[in-house]
Amino acid sequence: MCSSFVHNFHMDVQSDQNLMPGQLLARGVCRHLLGYDFVSIEEFVPEKGKRVDVMALGPKGEIWVIECKSSRVDFTSDAKWQGYLDWCDRYFWAVDEDFPTDLLPDSTGLIIADAYNAEIIRMAPEVKLAPARRTVLIRKFARHAARRLHGFRDPRL
Repeated sequence: MCSSFVHNFHMDVQSDQNLMPGQLLARGVCRHLLGYDFVSIEEFVPEKGKRVDVMALGPKGEIWVIECKSSRVDFTSDAKWQGYLDWCDRYFWAVDEDFPTDLLPDSTGLIIADAYNAEIIRMAPEVKLAPARRTVLIRKFARHAARRLHGFRDPRL
């Protein structure tokens, strides 16, 4: 029998005032991706030394990585993004409507986002992950999501 917690669980929503601009973009992206039946984790670590802003898992096991950039400086100071290409089927940038999108590589996807929603402007090219890596990532994704849920249920864990 499920506990009432499972059916009545509501996470405390952080006030917009406490979130950084990139976190607001990530929230809008995650909301939008739900419409494609993708579930998302923010600040996911696929391997030691790498942390992606959003990793999304689709209904057929597809894996997308979305990096959220709130300014030109935020983008130009990111030297690690190409290392994330090996960890997804599609790679996107998420930026707000005022971002100079001509800075972003044409070989990646583009999402325009705000704190509440997003729109895919340019679909990223698909480069399928190797099956073994996909299996490892899906397992890490599931365990990470479950660990976060445990943390909300019992913050002292």
